[in-house]
Amino acid sequence: MALVSVVVTAVVAVPLAARSAERQARDALTAQARLAAEALRNRLDRGRAADEERIVRQLRNQGIDAYLIRAGSPDRPGLPAEVVDRVAAGRNFSGQRPVAGRRSMVEGRWLPGGNGIVLARPATTGLWGDVAGLLWLPLLAGLAAGVVAGALLARRLARPIRHAATAAARLRSGDRAVRIPVEPPEEAADLAHALNDLAAALAQSEGRQREFLLSVSHELRTPLTAIRGYAEALADGVVGPEGAQRAGQTMQTEAEHLDRLIGDLLSLARLEAADFALEPVPVDLDRLTADAAQVWSARCASLGVVLRVEAPAGPISVHTDPGRIRQVVDGLLENALRVVPPGAVIVLAVRPTGPGEPPGGELEVRDGGPGLTDDDLAVAFERGVLRQRYQGVRKVGSGLGLALAAGLVRRLGGRITAGHAPEGGARFTVRLPAGS
Repeated sequence: MALVSVVVTAVVAVPLAARSAERQARDALTAQARLAAEALRNRLDRGRAADEERIVRQLRNQGIDAYLIRAGSPDRPGLPAEVVDRVAAGRNFSGQRPVAGRRSMVEGRWLPGGNGIVLARPATTGLWGDVAGLLWLPLLAGLAAGVVAGALLARRLARPIRHAATAAARLRSGDRAVRIPVEPPEEAADLAHALNDLAAALAQSEGRQREFLLSVSHELRTPLTAIRGYAEALADGVVGPEGAQRAGQTMQTEAEHLDRLIGDLLSLARLEAADFALEPVPVDLDRLTADAAQVWSARCASLGVVLRVEAPAGPISVHTDPGRIRQVVDGLLENALRVVPPGAVIVLAVRPTGPGEPPGGELEVRDGGPGLTDDDLAVAFERGVLRQRYQGVRKVGSGLGLALAAGLVRRLGGRITAGHAPEGGARFTVRLPAGS
């Protein structure tokens, strides 16, 4: 960059300096011609005098040839005829003409009586080289200064990038506590902010993942402990024939719980895979809601909970996978039933999407349970977060149900949101696109 700057400066500066020097030389010749004409105005008619010789000698010492014109004739050959004729005719001349075989700057001034004086100086043919010779040292100094300044600037700009590269390598090796200083320029500061935010996000994500794995291991261990305890009791003969049936039922219940948990884990693991099985077809949401309500009504009634269905008179058609969307509805109802106290209500509603929304249908599960805070709603669909917050406070599940429901709805092209229900608890709304 410094070399390019110096070359561009030289290309621009040398012609400008040469033209400036040439203009100064012409201005000086013009001034000398004017002074010489004033000095000789009343003397050329008297013949060649000592004053004329002195003026001509002084000009020659300055590299200027002086030609005296008396009565229209030059005192010596070499001047172009057009210059002599012009000055003798009473007009000044300024320009470049060949004088004595050399191209020269010529300044002619007329005097009364057909007299005049003409000054000629060889044109500055080597002026560009002279100017370049004068400028090479400043240009070299500018190049050296540019190289030093460029090196310092490059070092200053590269330092934040080196810090970022080191931080990225430490992040890759697993160090999540790494942070880099925020330094100018603005782009480097943005990079530092991005890497620091990435490190913080990775640390938070990995922390949640560890907590999730711990909670899942606990969930897996609980039914396994029950199954193993009853199995050992049966094997040791501790449980007699009269208790064998009850032990078997308990083992079956725990095994089903374990099977559901493992199924949820497998579904979550495969949810983002390209080969995740989906079979979207036109589905009547009203019919699907009625079927779900028929299954869940008895279970809710056994726990003293009222299941209420809200559905329009006509069908609502959407394009989705009926099995997967039923899985979402079952998961939301199970979450609601877990926290709703006896005597409260669970609402399963279906309706067309409202004005301003894309055509389709909405499924909604509302409950009269303890509900969720605004902070809870922001992380409701993250794995294990609500379970960690409310473990020991209220009944909790594996922490996978809402995350699985959100993933399924997203894969089906829909949208799920969480909010506050008018019944006092939580509200989960699933929006699905209309059939094509």
